[in-house]
Amino acid sequence: MNVLLWHVHGSWTTAFVQGPHTYLLPVTPDRGPDGLGRARTFSWPASVREVAPEELRDTPLDLVLLQRPHEQELAGLWLGGRRPGRDVPALYLEHDAPGGDVPGTRHPCADRADLTVVHVTHFNRLFWDCGTTRTAVVEHGVVDPGHRYTGRLARAAVVVDEPVRRARYTGTDLLHSLADAVPLDVYGMGTEGLAGHLGLPPDRCRTADLPQDALHTALAERRMYLHPMRWTSLGPSLLEAMHLGLPVLALATTAAVEAVPPGAGTLSTRPDVLARAARRYLHEPEAAAEAGARARQAALERYGLKRFLADWERLITEVCS
Repeated sequence: MNVLLWHVHGSWTTAFVQGPHTYLLPVTPDRGPDGLGRARTFSWPASVREVAPEELRDTPLDLVLLQRPHEQELAGLWLGGRRPGRDVPALYLEHDAPGGDVPGTRHPCADRADLTVVHVTHFNRLFWDCGTTRTAVVEHGVVDPGHRYTGRLARAAVVVDEPVRRARYTGTDLLHSLADAVPLDVYGMGTEGLAGHLGLPPDRCRTADLPQDALHTALAERRMYLHPMRWTSLGPSLLEAMHLGLPVLALATTAAVEAVPPGAGTLSTRPDVLARAARRYLHEPEAAAEAGARARQAALERYGLKRFLADWERLITEVCS
C-alpha cells in the first residue's frame, strides 16, 4: 500500500516504517514542520519516499495517517480534492496525553464517523474525550538497539525535549533535588543552558542533543535512566533505554506504571524515593545491571517491533478493506 504520513516524531516513525508498505512523506524546499521529508539522524529503509506537495494530487494513496489537526486541511489542499476519511481511508494517530481541562479534554477529532483515533497508550485513550469517534490503541514498538548496557559512568541519563519550556509537565523542577543524589546527563532538543536555569553546577547537569545511535551509546554507558515526567505521553526514549538494559527510575504517573514492571527499577510519586534508589544504584552497580536486564526483558515482551507492526497491520487492513 501507499501510506501518506508527515514526519512528526522521528522515533515513532522509525518503528512504523519498518512495515511492508511504501511510506510517502511530504517534503518542502525549506524542510519545515509540514515538509521534513526523510529523517537525517534515523536509519529508515528505502520504502520511505519523499514526495513534493504538488506531486500528491496524482499519487495513488491507500491510507492517510494524520497526526496533527491541521493535516486534514493540508491534505485537502494537496490531494486534489480527496478528503481523508471520506475519499481515502484515514487514521488519526494521537501521540500525546491530553492537556487543558483534564480529564474533560475534548479531542480535535471527536464525533467523527469517518475516522479512527489511534492512541499510543491505554492511559491516553482513557483520558481523551473522543466522543463517538471510534478509538483504538497500538502501543509503542521499538527497533531493538541490543543489550548494550555497561553502566560504567555513575550518572543518570534523562531524555527530554525543551525541558525549560515544558517545565512541570516534564518534571524539570524536580531535577535540582534529584541531582543532589546523582549527577545528570540530559539529552534532547532545547536542553542548552539547563544547568544554569536550575542553578546547578555544570558537572551535576550536563546536556547534549545527539543523533539516535550516538544517543543509544551514551545511554548505555550511564548507570540508570531517570524519567521524571509528570504529565506526558509514554516516550519511546524510555522504552529504548529499557531495551538497552538500563534500570529505570520514574514517577509513577501516566503510562509509566504499566511500562516499568516490578524489579525493573523504581516507580514512585515521591522524588525522595527515586533519589534513594539512585544512590543505591550508584553504590551497587550489580543491582543496577540486574534491574536493567529485567527492564530489557519486559520491554522486548511488551514493546517489541514484531508485535507493534502486527497490530498496525491488522488495523490498516481493517480500515482499508
